Amino acid sequence: MWITQDIKVIGGNIMEQNYNDLSKEQLMTRINQLKFASVDLNLFLDTNPDNKRALDDYNTVSKRLNQVIDIYETKFGPLSNFGGSQSRYPFAWVDEPWPWEIV
Repeated sequence: MWITQDIKVIGGNIMEQNYNDLSKEQLMTRINQLKFASVDLNLFLDTNPDNKRALDDYNTVSKRLNQVIDIYETKFGPLSNFGGSQSRYPFAWVDEPWPWEIV
């Protein structure tokens, strides 16, 4: 299926690729790519809810997206505010460029 190839291009093999070695910009690019893929798969599943392979791909992308977000937030601080993620001390939300300024 076409999306399986895209997942390999977007996320690589989670066991082979060490996301901890990526820069802030590279992690944001990966997050944006995975978010796009998850929205695309979600829209596809809206009209094809019985497609098991698409659902498996969606779950894989979602899992990978959460892993990459966790790595980003551990290294560089929260991507969202208002309870979406925890912050380290001192409160780091305003210290760095905003997540959308990193692209």
